[in-house]
Amino acid sequence: MSTDPALPATNEAHPVRVTRGRLADQREIIFFDDTEPYLSGTETRRIHDPRPLGARSLPPHDAAAIRTDPLTGDPVALAAHRMNRTFLPPADEDPLAPAGRGTVASEIPEPDYDVVVFENRFPSLQGPLETLRDEPLFHETTPAGRCEVVCFTPDQDGSFATLGTDRARTVVEAWTHRTRELQALENVVQVAPFENRGEEIGVTLHHPHGQIYGFSALPPYTTAVQRRAAEWREQTGGDLLQAVLDAELEAGDRVIAQSPHWVAYVPWAAKWPVEFMVVPRRAARDFTVLTDREKDELTRLYVDLLGRLDRFFPGVERMPYISVWHQVPTAGGEDISRMWLHVFSLLRAPGKLKYLAGAESGLGAWINDTTPERIAARFREVAA
Repeated sequence: MSTDPALPATNEAHPVRVTRGRLADQREIIFFDDTEPYLSGTETRRIHDPRPLGARSLPPHDAAAIRTDPLTGDPVALAAHRMNRTFLPPADEDPLAPAGRGTVASEIPEPDYDVVVFENRFPSLQGPLETLRDEPLFHETTPAGRCEVVCFTPDQDGSFATLGTDRARTVVEAWTHRTRELQALENVVQVAPFENRGEEIGVTLHHPHGQIYGFSALPPYTTAVQRRAAEWREQTGGDLLQAVLDAELEAGDRVIAQSPHWVAYVPWAAKWPVEFMVVPRRAARDFTVLTDREKDELTRLYVDLLGRLDRFFPGVERMPYISVWHQVPTAGGEDISRMWLHVFSLLRAPGKLKYLAGAESGLGAWINDTTPERIAARFREVAA
């Protein structure tokens, strides 16, 4: 166990103490404390995991790999070892609850915590990068990278929107810390924190949490944005993301909220029935370059927008959603100028989901059931 000497106070605006440890199988676990007695260091964490877990080993190559689709060039991760991972356990078997609160051993061997991050027990990406097969059509590598779980709160109920701005701000500090360290890993080219909420979109644990993926290959969406941004710079000499932001601000009808450093809007070609993006006004690459004020503003704005999600449809108290932070790649994304947040929901009406059927799933031919302007108008209507 160790306490990060660089972060007894991450910044003067929002102090956080960081303490590291290892779980029984040697996965890393990191505590981000914003409350006493841990914040001041008057008490330290034990981080002793008594579970009889054997040391981790990489899955065999016939069960875990990254293959390249020969028709599109898209990477596809294969992770057969995830087939039997934990799936919607009862409340008393919550593996993300603090130790001692349930009937099964927790992943978090402490009686309480504020925010905690640990390596996923069932990762899609792990280990070093090695080429397994390199042929004209069939290319395959090891599933290199890293997958982490971020627990927002020790409470089993609630969500990111109900954390309050202080605890949500601690999560932002955790994202910053993990982005900095994951970007420094040899084979990681992009770091993406994300959150899934709601059984409708496939969550396997009800406990409020998110994840962070450190990718060893650029995801297809990032690759597509990079290609468009490079074309825009070649044609105009400008920054695509800045041009889009300026155009959205000028149009105004899709903008749903603003602060001095951030703008939230529904994108011009929104694919989902409920969707928005949050973009920094300046070309901030990732969490590591944000100022304290930018982080404070982002936290307040994000909590506000998630609250609006839960008021979007009358009678729907918990909107299922996916929230993804797109940060500038450390390799292969030279023309992407800034980070952005993308939040969307599959719910098109109370009790009705948008299913991606033939044209959308099979061909990628998106059809939205509403318009971006109507989505934005509803988000403005339900402002606090």
